[in-house]
Amino acid sequence: MSYKQAKWLILIIPTLTIGLWEYVRHAYLLPYISMDLGNWLSPVIVFFITMTFLVKLFSIMEGIQEELKKERAVKAALEERERIARELHDGIAQSLFLLAVKVEQMERANECLKKENGHPFQEIKKTVHQVNEYVRQAIANLRYPANASVLPWMESMQNLTREFQEETGINIMLEWFLPEKILTVKEKIELYSSIREGLINIRKHARAKNVWIISKEEDRGWLIMVRDDGKGFDGDPFSYKNRFGLQIMRRRALEMNWELQLQREKNHTILLIRKRRKVNKEIDVGNSSNME
Repeated sequence: MSYKQAKWLILIIPTLTIGLWEYVRHAYLLPYISMDLGNWLSPVIVFFITMTFLVKLFSIMEGIQEELKKERAVKAALEERERIARELHDGIAQSLFLLAVKVEQMERANECLKKENGHPFQEIKKTVHQVNEYVRQAIANLRYPANASVLPWMESMQNLTREFQEETGINIMLEWFLPEKILTVKEKIELYSSIREGLINIRKHARAKNVWIISKEEDRGWLIMVRDDGKGFDGDPFSYKNRFGLQIMRRRALEMNWELQLQREKNHTILLIRKRRKVNKEIDVGNSSNME
């Protein structure tokens, strides 16, 4: 029922009720009900109809108002995030691009200094490009909904994989077997961010041709796997000082009590995110005592 329909029913029902009652009273009930009794019954009937029907209609109107407030709040948040992203793009991102151009000009103008000091401009260029990537990543994050409930979960995941494939040309396969109902809204948001961060790392560092995103429910929790056939890594990737995305993923996993692993297996890099449900120890103790 729409807001307009509920409003008109609230206005019309009391009028129709009292009109119908007066007609029935005067047409059929005058021999049986006195005028005084009929006058007393009129407000009682209106009150009964009001409590029976109008309270439900008021509840519907309040629910519609709450939904409108939420939609306005989400819209305002998205507009603000878009404004911040636009300011970042027009300000910091453009300044970083100009800085990179000036570094290249200095490099060309100081070939001798570059050779003597062990490629100092290469390090500056690398740092500028990294910061530029982080800023652009922040801009991309701002342009995604802050709340996973804005879009249906699977629609969000399909949009993410489709955009990744269109932007990178990397073939990506989504095999999602995890029921949406077992994830909280907070888990959906953090999982979406973690998977997106994993795809960003693949695009930036892996030189992969294929990516698989697989999810499944386990006996005591669930498992998310992001696999790629890229070049992999050396040592512990979480110890790399310039891999801020991995550090953010690890911090996010710790806050959510998830297990986070990054490993190589058969020339594939595998990112694992696993949640294990807590086991009720009291029940286990009771069962073991019964077995004895």
